[in-house]
Amino acid sequence: MTSTGDEREGTGRDGPWWWERRRGAVLDVGLGVVSAVECAFEGVPTAREAGVPVWAGVLFGALAGSTLVLRRRRPVAVVLVGIAVAPATMGFLLGVVGLYTLAACEVSRRVLATLAAMSLAGTFVVTYVQTRGDVEADGTLVIVLSVFMAVALTVPPVLLGLYVGARRRLMESLQERADSLERELSLLADRAEERAEWARQEERTRIAREMHDVVAHRVSLMVVHAAALQAVAAKDPVKAVRNAALVGDMGRQALTELREMLGVLRAPEKQPAARAVPAAPVALEEGPTLKELEALVGQSRAAGMAVEVLVQGECGGYRPEVEQTAYRVVQEALTNCHKHAPGARVVVRLAHREGEVAMQVENGPCEGEARGADLPSGGNGLLGMRERVVGLGGVFVSGPTDGGGFKVSAVLPAR
Repeated sequence: MTSTGDEREGTGRDGPWWWERRRGAVLDVGLGVVSAVECAFEGVPTAREAGVPVWAGVLFGALAGSTLVLRRRRPVAVVLVGIAVAPATMGFLLGVVGLYTLAACEVSRRVLATLAAMSLAGTFVVTYVQTRGDVEADGTLVIVLSVFMAVALTVPPVLLGLYVGARRRLMESLQERADSLERELSLLADRAEERAEWARQEERTRIAREMHDVVAHRVSLMVVHAAALQAVAAKDPVKAVRNAALVGDMGRQALTELREMLGVLRAPEKQPAARAVPAAPVALEEGPTLKELEALVGQSRAAGMAVEVLVQGECGGYRPEVEQTAYRVVQEALTNCHKHAPGARVVVRLAHREGEVAMQVENGPCEGEARGADLPSGGNGLLGMRERVVGLGGVFVSGPTDGGGFKVSAVLPAR
């Protein structure tokens, strides 16, 4: 279907046949009826001059004028009909509306220029012939009058149609851009919500790792010390056992509550889209460095663990997040040794290489006579170490050894 410059409102199609709008169908039918009546009246004198029955002239005029109903479907045909009936001095409305519709439609400029020139020439010739025969006037005046009539009946409808068609195409282009922009904004909003959810989840995971590494190790040592105190107390066995059991219970409760808190922090949280904003980062305490590694090993030795430290190379002054991650990996590995391998011999290896730092914590098999502190475990330790190392672009490997122990290895890029 060929569209014109008539206004369009709403969405969808509700008109019959080739009309998109019911209002357009009513308008075209009304114009067709008016044009048919006009041409029918103008067909009466034409029939008398041609010597044919009046009813034939009226019928011919009505049929020619009613073609205006097809102006949206066949605008070229309507204009050609208007040019054809112009010598019979009929079809004024047909010619004007047909040229306007043709100019407003998306037809080639060559077709428009050709038909407009034909209409202009036809109107000029008809006006010149009729004026020359009816009025005794100067030839120049007749030519000027004929040119004026031809231009007045051809140029304004064409210019108006071109303007309305260009305006309609501009409005359609702007509507398309607005729809595209709305889709893009919706997509950006969805992506922003996803990024906000990801940021909240990342922040919860980071806080969970920090709390686990900072608190869990110290509380685990507290439980280990309490268990040792309970086993070796000699001066006041009853009180020592009671106090040691109390410390152990408090430590185990603290670890259980911490683990429940970590589970809440790791659980995904769904919020309405309107509140999908990243949570403000929680200011955590500045992390430890590799210089504090000896003190960390000393705490484990004080709890009765046999720990050997082997260092290769010299520390090259790594980034704070690299040193903190290396420290946390060793710290969590030692905590796991306290939990799962009490009394086992532990070897901590630290290697400073070109462009990277590597660490490994390996424990041997647990001694049969060693008694553990019954420390609860939730399985977040290895997960947190892996997340830390992989987050910095490093490699993390853990698993049992051939000798019956367990080994944790990690390599971090220095830059």
